[in-house]
Amino acid sequence: MLLTDVLINIGLGLCLGTIGGLFGIGGGLVAIPMLGLLFGLDQHLAQGTALVMVVPNVMLALWRYNQRNRINWRWAGVLALAGFCWALVGANVAANLSNEVMRYLFVGFLLALVLYNGWRLYRPSPAELGAQPAPSARQLALLGTFSGIAGGLFGVGGAVIATPVLTSVFGLSQVVAQGLSLAMALPSTGVTLATFAAHGQVDWGMGLALSCGGLLSISWGVRIAHALPDKLLRSLFCGFLLACSVGLLLQ
Repeated sequence: MLLTDVLINIGLGLCLGTIGGLFGIGGGLVAIPMLGLLFGLDQHLAQGTALVMVVPNVMLALWRYNQRNRINWRWAGVLALAGFCWALVGANVAANLSNEVMRYLFVGFLLALVLYNGWRLYRPSPAELGAQPAPSARQLALLGTFSGIAGGLFGVGGAVIATPVLTSVFGLSQVVAQGLSLAMALPSTGVTLATFAAHGQVDWGMGLALSCGGLLSISWGVRIAHALPDKLLRSLFCGFLLACSVGLLLQ
């Protein structure tokens, strides 16, 4: 890889790391369509390469979120265990699907998230609805299951599912939900990366350069996330998902 390519990838990683810290997702959702559009990577290789950046980004973002809002590690443990087991299943299914099928499944997944998050913007806030029930272990395990399957299939860690459910169903604030989602995403992204690597679907040189940029900038995104109002952060998240969907459709 040429030095100019390395510098370009580090610069892209800086942008993706900021986005990952802002939304608590590690940057994979935006990295995947960008790697396809800008570098011509097929869907499998884009997902596997993005995970090289996502795993260390999630680790750093999790540490930063825990510094600002202490994570409930009992809840996080239930989410993480279920997410890990089902991410392994999802990743093995994804590795054996065609690139075209994977891309259209990914677009459908993003559009469903856009619709759900858009609906949440017009729904009464948890504060307006009154006290919300604390999640039970069974509910957290079920959420971890669905999030893990999505994370394994699409290489996104499952946080994009867990975060809106934790805020809308259980009334957690956006930043608290994002911290819990990161704790769940860490083991599931790790096992997904290992699965894609075992199938030769990772560009390690590009992924490591992206990772360097992401690690330098993810703390900026976390800082911005804690400075924004909840509703604005949710609106930005919805717009971000829509932009990703359009990017993949254009590919």
